[in-house]
Amino acid sequence: MGGRRGRRLPKEPVTLDIETLSHEGRGIAHHNGRVAFIQGALPGETVDAKIHKRRRQQDEGQALSVHEPAAERVDPPCPHAGVCGGCSLQHLDPEAQIRHKAQSLESLLTRTGGVTPERWLAPITGPVQGYRRRARLGVKYVPRKGDRVLVGFRERFSPFIADIDSCDVLDERVGALLPALSTLIRGLSIPDRIAQIEVAAGDDAVGLVFRNLRTLSAGDREALIAFGKTHGVRVYEQPGNEQTVAPIGHGHERLHYALPAFELTFAFAPTDFTQVNAAINRAMVNQAVELLAPAPDSRVLDLFCGLGNFTLPLATRAGEVIGLEGDEALVARGQENAAANGMANTRFAAADLTQLSPSAEWLGGPVDRVLLDPPRSGALEVLPGIARLAPQRIVYVSCGPATLARDAGILVHEHGYRLEQVGLMDMFPHTGHAEAMAVFSRGR
Repeated sequence: MGGRRGRRLPKEPVTLDIETLSHEGRGIAHHNGRVAFIQGALPGETVDAKIHKRRRQQDEGQALSVHEPAAERVDPPCPHAGVCGGCSLQHLDPEAQIRHKAQSLESLLTRTGGVTPERWLAPITGPVQGYRRRARLGVKYVPRKGDRVLVGFRERFSPFIADIDSCDVLDERVGALLPALSTLIRGLSIPDRIAQIEVAAGDDAVGLVFRNLRTLSAGDREALIAFGKTHGVRVYEQPGNEQTVAPIGHGHERLHYALPAFELTFAFAPTDFTQVNAAINRAMVNQAVELLAPAPDSRVLDLFCGLGNFTLPLATRAGEVIGLEGDEALVARGQENAAANGMANTRFAAADLTQLSPSAEWLGGPVDRVLLDPPRSGALEVLPGIARLAPQRIVYVSCGPATLARDAGILVHEHGYRLEQVGLMDMFPHTGHAEAMAVFSRGR
């Protein structure tokens, strides 16, 4: 029983001296033999904090007040920053956010992978507001609040939807629509059966996918069509899984985004994976192609290729690029985009990426370069196959610095690659999430 009493949450706020930041951006302090992770606190500050969760040797909480603000503290640009869980670092100066993420990346590479790059790349940065083109907005009908409908991200430390009327980090075509979306859903016949809205924005149009848990009435459809016309967005319903997504009041036209440096345009469906931040994506692709440095006679393998975001730009420089992806729908989209852009030197295949082999029929011969863009879980199961292919050069685009560090250690210490360069990419400003790009090569 003594252990359970020790885990009881303190009723009153505790005063803590913040020592450093965790990788995800929470302040770290020590108190009564326990480590505390405090949201909204910065190194060098003394804060009064409310403890929300207690584990065996660890507390988690939120800063309520700051005795002496750190020099890097700023007033959050969003009035909802203290409640909404969509962002976690708006209280930290954007330049300081970059420094923190770069230091965290360096620490992970050293501690987890036991590696240090020969050279650090300059961070890829971009707009810190209005950047988010993809999002999943929660929806909650609250009859006790005057039949209100809340639309937005979840509250911090809570499963409830934050009561917000705008979002500064969403694409500006969507960020100001939250009140209108609330009014729209409240007027539907099933306001309590709309679970979420998926946002997918292209250069040319915005798609909003309404997850409806019950069938829409004729009046609901008319309201959704009118909303789409009034606000210039494309509206979709999703009564089941992703295969059930269907347009309402318009055809099956694709959304599009461009990579001007390569004179390429990509078509995508609203549920296809695309990068959240258009400005960062353009800079990221430019850098990846430059660092992989394909020659006119190069054969490049693009792993986890998706709809061809890297495949087609690489094909403007290489002899041939093979895009490999586990999702057949994305492979089809990649083929569509290659044809639409007149790229005849690309091939796409759906295959098990963990079974890479130099003799694979779809590969058609040796490759000298690999572009690797795995999910956040990393490329652990793919690395042995890459080593068997023995490319001269690898560019690893990572959305999970911790797994990049692990995989970098394996490529260097087990497969004989050099870690030439690493750089941060700030795909998600105002959050603790960081992305990175690393370059590996064989020999000297």
